[in-house]
Amino acid sequence: MDEFKNVLSHDAVRVKQYVISFIQWILFAALTGFLGGGIGAAFRYSIDFVTGLRTDLPWLCYLLPLGGLVIAFLYRVTKLSGHADTNLIINSVRTDGRLPILLAPVIFVSTVLTHLFGGSAGREGAALQLGGTIGSFFGRLFRLGEKDMHMAIMCGMSGLFSALFGTPLTATIFAMEVISVGIMYYSAFVPCLISALTAFWTTKLFGLSPTAFSIDKIPSLDIMSVLLTAVIGVGCAIVSILFCLALKWSHKLAVRFFKNEYLRLSVGGTAIVIMTLLIGTRYSGAGTDIIDLALSGKEVLPYDFILKIIFTAITIGFGYKGGEIVPTIFIGATFGSLVGTLIGLPPAFAAAVGMIALFCAVVNCPIASIILSIEMFGAEGLVLFAVAVCISFMLSGYYGLYTGQKIIYSKRRTRFINRNVK
Repeated sequence: MDEFKNVLSHDAVRVKQYVISFIQWILFAALTGFLGGGIGAAFRYSIDFVTGLRTDLPWLCYLLPLGGLVIAFLYRVTKLSGHADTNLIINSVRTDGRLPILLAPVIFVSTVLTHLFGGSAGREGAALQLGGTIGSFFGRLFRLGEKDMHMAIMCGMSGLFSALFGTPLTATIFAMEVISVGIMYYSAFVPCLISALTAFWTTKLFGLSPTAFSIDKIPSLDIMSVLLTAVIGVGCAIVSILFCLALKWSHKLAVRFFKNEYLRLSVGGTAIVIMTLLIGTRYSGAGTDIIDLALSGKEVLPYDFILKIIFTAITIGFGYKGGEIVPTIFIGATFGSLVGTLIGLPPAFAAAVGMIALFCAVVNCPIASIILSIEMFGAEGLVLFAVAVCISFMLSGYYGLYTGQKIIYSKRRTRFINRNVK
């Protein structure tokens, strides 16, 4: 009888611990998601405003070197130079590294400046840095332990990602999957999902709609459609490697030849200005108008994806802020549309497949990518999207956007490798 009471008492203690932990994480995640949603809404409105301003005043693109000087000054005066990027956020989840709260306003302003003056960049880099910083701030405020701090940072990442893209489930899985490929931090599932949902609902209160598209002419699931979709997956794997190498070598060469940050950003900005004078503003900013064009089935230029790689590699490699995911979506959509036209797939569907497959190849997150396809395009072509995703994931090798990301298990066999992406 005493033994039964001891077992019952032990189980009651464990249940109590789970309930308390559950409630604590619900409250923490809701608070993080609410603040993240508010900041995300402000960030989206800011990016949309300066993009509209740049469209109305195209001469602003020629002031990009001046914007670069301001960005360099902000990072120099806050002593964040050389240390503040998405890799810092990813590494902080595996270490006891703490994120400086100044990172949030600096990356916010720097990304807005990059978009105002026509730098070819996205916004998810800022989202992950903003979110990670918010999660870290609340973690310190609530005096969380080291392991819980890691979950707090992922919680913030999922909230801001959800706020900016309007894809809460993708944001949840992405934050859990991107840190260490092959291992998912399931303990972070509840806080990341609650944070992502809260941020998503918060942005809706501000009148922002989620990112979603309607694709016509999705092929039926047969052998031919699978094979043709696989072709896009193979192509996206190759393009992803080229894109990652372009970003890597652009940054290496920029740092090697222009050690001074002010000079480096000025030279990079001047290069973008010269190319803009020669080509036009088609590749300035995030390029969402071209993405919409590709997803509507309209013809894109055959060299769009190549020039976007070049513009983005120079912008990010020389130190301008923003991110690589929206340019990745641009590159994937235009490349997919081109390949689809050549091999006989509906261009809009091929553009959508290219977007998802290239996203997977550069971030090494196949589960998040498949979920992204559902949240953006619906579930009708799910199996075809999955085919392209699995192929691009495997054939992209160990390349990726985030060198802080770890590949825990081999992509070719069940072997533990534990290596950073190239």
